Amino acid sequence: MNIARVRGLSRIARIAIANALSRIDTQLSIGPNRPHAVPPSSALTDPSVSSRSFSQPHLSAGFGEDVFKGAIADKFLKEQGLSAAVLDDPSWVKDVATADKIAKAVLTWCLSKGVTNFCHWFQPMAATFRHGNTGQVQMSMLEFNRDGTTTYELKGKHILFGETDGSSYPNGGMRATHTAGGYLCIDPSSPMFLRDDALFIPACFVSYEGKALDEKTPLHRAHEAMSKQTARLFKHMGFEVAGAVNNIGLEQELFFIPREAYERRMDLQFTGRTVLGKMPARGQEGCDHYMAPINVQGKVMACMKEIQTQCYKLGIPLKTRHREVAPNQYEFAPEFGSVITQTDQNLVVMQICEEVAAKHDLACLLQEKPFAGVNGSGKHNNWSISTLCGAQLLNPGDLTAKSGNPELFPVVMAALVAGVDSYGDLMRLSIASPGNDFRLGAMEAPPSVISTYLGTQMTEYLTEFMNGNVFEYKPSVTPIPLGVDSLPVFNAPAEDRNRTSPFPYGGHRFEFRAVGSTQNVSLVNTVLDSMVAKMFSNISDRIEAGESAVAVAQELLKKHFKAVYNGNGYDPEWPAKADAMGVTRIDSGVEAINKFVDPKNVEMFSSMGVFTPEECAARREILLELYVGTVEMEVGCMIDMINQHAIPSAKAAGINASGLEKGAKECAAAIAKVHATEDAFEQAKLCRVLRLETMVNVRKVVDDVEAACPANLWTMATYKELLFVDTGKHR
Repeated sequence: MNIARVRGLSRIARIAIANALSRIDTQLSIGPNRPHAVPPSSALTDPSVSSRSFSQPHLSAGFGEDVFKGAIADKFLKEQGLSAAVLDDPSWVKDVATADKIAKAVLTWCLSKGVTNFCHWFQPMAATFRHGNTGQVQMSMLEFNRDGTTTYELKGKHILFGETDGSSYPNGGMRATHTAGGYLCIDPSSPMFLRDDALFIPACFVSYEGKALDEKTPLHRAHEAMSKQTARLFKHMGFEVAGAVNNIGLEQELFFIPREAYERRMDLQFTGRTVLGKMPARGQEGCDHYMAPINVQGKVMACMKEIQTQCYKLGIPLKTRHREVAPNQYEFAPEFGSVITQTDQNLVVMQICEEVAAKHDLACLLQEKPFAGVNGSGKHNNWSISTLCGAQLLNPGDLTAKSGNPELFPVVMAALVAGVDSYGDLMRLSIASPGNDFRLGAMEAPPSVISTYLGTQMTEYLTEFMNGNVFEYKPSVTPIPLGVDSLPVFNAPAEDRNRTSPFPYGGHRFEFRAVGSTQNVSLVNTVLDSMVAKMFSNISDRIEAGESAVAVAQELLKKHFKAVYNGNGYDPEWPAKADAMGVTRIDSGVEAINKFVDPKNVEMFSSMGVFTPEECAARREILLELYVGTVEMEVGCMIDMINQHAIPSAKAAGINASGLEKGAKECAAAIAKVHATEDAFEQAKLCRVLRLETMVNVRKVVDDVEAACPANLWTMATYKELLFVDTGKHR
């Protein structure tokens, strides 16, 4: 989908938005894909506002009012002799006097909005089951004076740093219980924002020795490495830039289901997915749900509107909403923005979705595979890089025009192709969320083979380039007439969409399609930025040793072009062909996690200053523990649901329950074997077998019993009740 396009607005409305934006700076990133403000849905749907009376205030009112940046911040900073421009230069965090002035401005803003608490908002590792995927300790701004009076106080020191007890956060052995300090440092690249009565200050979270205990700190390190190595390489090729920024756009898929049915499913409440459940007579056979109209009188539409309104107030340009393939499955998507801000905002979006859904008697499911038999959810990570001066690295025309060097684009592409081939195992690791076990390669998400799609024109061009024919790449469009005189001819881009590729080029960006819907995308983009930094660094090293950039790029393409695959990734024969070609294929997420400590990967991360060897080992341990813990919860739910629901229902219906009893015992024995194993990697491998074999077989027995049991005797909410929120109850 084109997530940068405003849908459903007339040309007049678009012009009004543009005019409003010319007077208020609500930009969210510093790259070339700068998103624009979008009116809150309440303004667009307010019946008191007729189509003829649409004006700039109605279209822009409320956008960004709860985020401290742009025009909102400028009003309060001026009272302290500053402007909003001070926030664009992160060096303010190193000047105590400036920090104090900013804190005063923030306090005045907060009090004007009725906000009297603050917190440092951070991202612990492996936070999949944590509401909002974040951590925080909210502190009152109220100060109690000795004379019995009170005042509100917020100083520079309060917003710059914090400290908390880090003892119960995953750490992978990087700190002991008696060294429990967790230290917080403001992230000036991501703006402070308000929710309810609290100020949220995005922050990095580290140990006493500075080891990263969060997802944000490594992303900053990787982004900085990518920026520096881009400037270094481009200087060698005659294009001096100050650095680069990674921009992303995230397509968030999710399910909305009836809350009453959700509350009758222990597995959904505890794990986010159903471990039991027979498919109803109707699923997604007709693909009739995909992009179908959202019921304007239904709960889901009201819920999605409120989600968008809350996001607009936080400056989150959540522009796209639509139905997805599976029943009850939907999607939100924002515009592009800087990777740090967009990652933070996506975490906020997920939390808002869960909270607002409950208000509308719905439950929001973010897990990758909540239901068997229908598609699961992903989070497509659209990814691009631009220089700080605005040259887009993945846009050949733009990069050539601004650099004056047509050889730069093929060198960039050679580095990326080489990176995918060299570090495909890390790309696979970065998407090894527990829920992705059920998606990758299942004809609904790209396979576990890590390749890249470039399209015919790009592939032919790079083939010519690596064989010595060096010229400027100028992709052409193809006119598509519709055979009707009154309809316009549209131009198809150089590349078609290949949804079966995990990392396709889609015109000025790559799309990492295999990312899981629950994921904090920090690790995903940490890997991509680190990979680019390393490949750019390697090319620069060779240029400094006397080789030409073109010769190096040509050699890289010849060595790594096997990672380019333009065919059907869903082809059953492709994985075997990929194996024969030496293309990365890792079916098991557990095996992928183990790649964190491969020597080449440890060397890459440590040489780029992203992870130390100790941090690599710790994150491997944490991800394995997350996988094991996830399966423990799932199998525990299955055992309880069989014993407490399925067996009593079967007996009440006069159905033989011996198969159910046997299945519960098999699950209990399997998890006991896991608990008897000490090594985390071996535990995770046993859990994978338990999850994908034992539990699947036991589920079939239970689902067969459900099929035979009268509906009035089956005590668990069924797929019929869970999957069709728009068509009433199916009991």
